[in-house]
Amino acid sequence: MVEMHQPVMEKEVLHYLNCSKGGVFVDATLGDGGHAAAILENMSENSLLIGIDWDEEALARAQKRLKEYEKSTILVHSSYTNIKQVLEEKGYPKVNGILIDLGASTLQLMDPKRGFSYHHEGDLDMRMDRRRSLTAEKIINEYTVEDLTEVFYAYGEERWSKRIAARIVAEREKSGPIKNSKQLAELVKEAIPARYRRTGGHPSRKVFQALRLAVNTELDNIKEFLPQALDSLHTGGRLCVIAYHSLEDRLVKRFFIEQSGRCGCPTNMPCICEKHAIIKILTPGAKKPSEAEIAKNHRARSARLRAVESL
Repeated sequence: MVEMHQPVMEKEVLHYLNCSKGGVFVDATLGDGGHAAAILENMSENSLLIGIDWDEEALARAQKRLKEYEKSTILVHSSYTNIKQVLEEKGYPKVNGILIDLGASTLQLMDPKRGFSYHHEGDLDMRMDRRRSLTAEKIINEYTVEDLTEVFYAYGEERWSKRIAARIVAEREKSGPIKNSKQLAELVKEAIPARYRRTGGHPSRKVFQALRLAVNTELDNIKEFLPQALDSLHTGGRLCVIAYHSLEDRLVKRFFIEQSGRCGCPTNMPCICEKHAIIKILTPGAKKPSEAEIAKNHRARSARLRAVESL
């Protein structure tokens, strides 16, 4: 039986989006529709949810899941980086709340064809949007040792990046292209010294994370999305971001701090930066899932939620 995707930090999302007041809300990474269903259940009458996803298969699953709410939903096959354009085209340039969940869904991770998981044997794809040309297989088989090292370190913060990159290149030169996720996971494991494999989770976790971020240009996408999202909020509208990796969370945190008008000038000097706040931070420290939620949904353990309100 296929495990249904469980929305992470559902109660916290509903609290910070404040969707019970009604209005127009956006789930910018609709996925399988878990958060969207919760938002729709809690919205007041005559409210609207706009769901966006770049994964056509996920969008189809969400459409089935949300069928009873079809009069209150608009679903769009697009990237969250196009949020401003999507909202303008649908006639809602300003909305009351936006959610973006930067994690992959359970069904994406469990589908061997997608190549996201080091636990299953499948193609090295990792594209969220199948219309894109770059795949994990292309990176693994065409990048140099130096380029692979950079990907693994920059996007995965992998300590053994160079050793892993060298092992991959040596293997493809010896035996031909690396074609599947299990083969890659085994190569990564072999490259990491045995005593360092005993802690910190699966040895391939950081490399697979790095490949996913690189294939889908996710860090650049977040940088592109955040200003558009703030610009698309009514005064008093709210933006909630759920991140799972420190790289993503730091990027979001810094952006929110900048937009909250925090002065960057030395305390012993007159202010010359002339910053002014366009948002109020609702979560001074990132909110984390409860122990009870982590016990029910292990994938929630690394989630970090940050929320702001437009001024």
